[in-house]
Amino acid sequence: MSNDQTPAADSPFRPDPGARDAAPQFVLPLVVRIERAAPPARTDALETAARAVLVMLTDERSAGEGEWARAMRDWQDARIRKVVRRARGAEWRRAEALPGITVTGESAEVRVFPPVPLDGWPKDLARLQVSGTDLDDPDPAPPADPAAPVLWLNPALDMSAGKAMAQAGHAAQLAWWQLPDEARTAWHTTGFPLTVRTADPARWPALTTSGLPTVRDAGFTEIAPGSCTVVADHPALR
Repeated sequence: MSNDQTPAADSPFRPDPGARDAAPQFVLPLVVRIERAAPPARTDALETAARAVLVMLTDERSAGEGEWARAMRDWQDARIRKVVRRARGAEWRRAEALPGITVTGESAEVRVFPPVPLDGWPKDLARLQVSGTDLDDPDPAPPADPAAPVLWLNPALDMSAGKAMAQAGHAAQLAWWQLPDEARTAWHTTGFPLTVRTADPARWPALTTSGLPTVRDAGFTEIAPGSCTVVADHPALR
């Protein structure tokens, strides 16, 4: 995953190999609760995952001398990777017992954990499945509010819900990094309102050239390297 707005040669989002690839690699784990009888709506799961990333970034334990601060720094010094796994029943209860934060939406529950080494997942998370997060929306999503942050998905890409959740989290993180302090404070204090919508195909080219934070996937799973997946449209960045 890469960010068009970060031109530095050692960008954490640059698709080409660089110094960050030589650093120890970490991943931010997210687990979505998917019970057989009551799976969450797809859009709500995407929005909840994006908020979960923002909640983790701004938690006091992630900053300064907080208990997660070192892991957060190590993660951001290397490639910014996120992986979404699914859990239900006892699996979810075991995941909830691990240090992390659960963020809830209208129907979705997503638990985000401090970063872990790429090959060092806690066993109760490592055994969870990545596949099987093909969620649906029972009702059409209402139009996005242009006065609120919107994460626009590429209409030409067919991503699983888990992949799209990770991409939405990337976009929210990019928006957060680029916001001025006043806008950050306002977004934080209001609980990170946002929507995730699929862009109109006719509008997508303009979005990707608008100067807004744009996620380009590294191509580890599902889609081709360098694909534009999400554009983060925050009012303070227009």
